[in-house]
Amino acid sequence: MFIATLVAPDGLKAGDISMAADAVRGRAGPVVDGVACDVRFDEDPTGARTALQDALPTIDIIVQIAADRRRSLIVADMDSTMITVECIDELADYVGLKTEVAEVTERAMRGEIDFAGALRDRVALLAGMPETTVAECLRERVRIMGGAQALIGTVRAHGGYALLVSGGFTHFTGPVASEIGFDRAVANRLVVRDGVLTGVTELPIVDADTKRVALLTEIASQGLSLSKSLAVGDGANDIPMIQAAGLGVAYHAKPKTEAAADARVKFGDLSVILYAMGFSKPSASDECWKIAGV
Repeated sequence: MFIATLVAPDGLKAGDISMAADAVRGRAGPVVDGVACDVRFDEDPTGARTALQDALPTIDIIVQIAADRRRSLIVADMDSTMITVECIDELADYVGLKTEVAEVTERAMRGEIDFAGALRDRVALLAGMPETTVAECLRERVRIMGGAQALIGTVRAHGGYALLVSGGFTHFTGPVASEIGFDRAVANRLVVRDGVLTGVTELPIVDADTKRVALLTEIASQGLSLSKSLAVGDGANDIPMIQAAGLGVAYHAKPKTEAAADARVKFGDLSVILYAMGFSKPSASDECWKIAGV
């Protein structure tokens, strides 16, 4: 049995649900919070996903095996996934180089150039920056993505584990992981001497393979089946972990990443994943969501 979860941030229409059920010859459940609905079906999931996305191109749709929907491990990228910015671009803005650095970041995230080489080149431009400026950037520029705290808080409240794995920097991942509620974070370390960035990072660089290995290592450490894991990210360096996970989610992602993922979120925030896991918003302002219908 498979489930297609439809999520429309501005409200799900009855016609959309009917169209989805017809497309996969499935059975629609109740509407959750006015924005989400499950359609259960037995058709080929790959074909169903394509048919649903063709029929409802402006709705987020996640298709998965029904029994696996409540994931016990979530591994997430940070920049443009758990937070709204690319930290290295924002750091570059403090030295007047945001346009140049952002162009390289975009190409790296699209998979057009080598990630590690692009990171070294961009970090080199930050040589001489006071470490206090990094703290200023964190304070002034970094904002948590919508739904991030609810997603991670809910997964952990229901016995799961959350790992933040970033090609960014520990100066950011530590505070971000703490604020959102991750169990642990992995990222690159900027080398600092006498309170100033040297323009290099410690080796080895956290890259695409590091993210994949981190996911698989955590699965083994937690004693989980692969099917109970979920990975979410937006860039080409997230593709290996997205493909390795039980469910790989491309979040407002680059085209290459979206094409490689099992699921995509293009319109809503990270709460789309919570609906796909079978949760609904609590009646109070608590960040932890409840199992839908409970």
